[in-house]
Amino acid sequence: MGPTAGGKTDLALALVDGLAGEVDCDIVSVDSALVYRGMDIGTAKPSAAVLARYPHRLVDICDPAEPYSAARFRTDALAAIDDIRARGRLPLLVGGTMLYVRALLRGLSPLPPADAALRVHLDERAAALGPGGMHRWLTDVDPASAARIHPNDPQRVQRALEVYLATGQPMSVLWREAGAGGLGLPTLKLVRSPRQRAALHRRIEVRFDAMLAAGFADEVRALMARADLGPDLPSMRCVGYRQLWEHLRGDYDTAEMRRRALAATRQLAKRQYTWLRAEPDCHWLWDDADPLGRALALVRRSLAAAPG
Repeated sequence: MGPTAGGKTDLALALVDGLAGEVDCDIVSVDSALVYRGMDIGTAKPSAAVLARYPHRLVDICDPAEPYSAARFRTDALAAIDDIRARGRLPLLVGGTMLYVRALLRGLSPLPPADAALRVHLDERAAALGPGGMHRWLTDVDPASAARIHPNDPQRVQRALEVYLATGQPMSVLWREAGAGGLGLPTLKLVRSPRQRAALHRRIEVRFDAMLAAGFADEVRALMARADLGPDLPSMRCVGYRQLWEHLRGDYDTAEMRRRALAATRQLAKRQYTWLRAEPDCHWLWDDADPLGRALALVRRSLAAAPG
């Protein structure tokens, strides 16, 4: 696990190589953007050559027009884990979509389905209160959810409010009570991150500029040309894609697009850190402390202690 641009994929590939001859690992992606076909550059998807050498499960499994949820991820991931273990191999789950991590490790909360009438009511309240007012309302009724949902993420703010109005309980409480139905397997949690936040911000900036140089804008143009895709779809709300879509639509210039995309990516990393700090029993692997050597030692120790 780890923040975006923190070095998760590089460490995972090095782990596969480092453990070769001791245990064979198969990678399972835990990333809500890598599931989409045709979204390669802006998601920092591993190259075709990397994927050929290090196959990843749950990459390129659905079209950007399709919805993909934590529930579907859990089903897909459990099936992948079962298959990998049946082959005598070790599942290596890699990614930073913390909602998916929690859904897999702890099970899914029995959240109510979408309620059309409530959503109309919330849309009306959003028009009157604005994003800031909606987030303040969520802070009043569910401070834990408000702390991890950014005020500029109206869809998730409204979903949390919808759950509260439908059940009378904060969504954060429902998640906490959903401990049953977890993974049920021994799990080693590794977090890959630079120690200094400024170093991560520099990585984010360098990576985004490399994406632009690699043709990110052309990738988004191709998506915009599809009649079945629009800026409000979950796939197109991915960080970077939304800002480029708005830029190519003429909403603002290149410099403003870059500024907004970098700010959104830093906010994503901040939310990931919030989730990670709340996740128990994690081993943090910093840049300045031989992350690969420490990860290999932790994996070997965990395997030696595992039953059977």
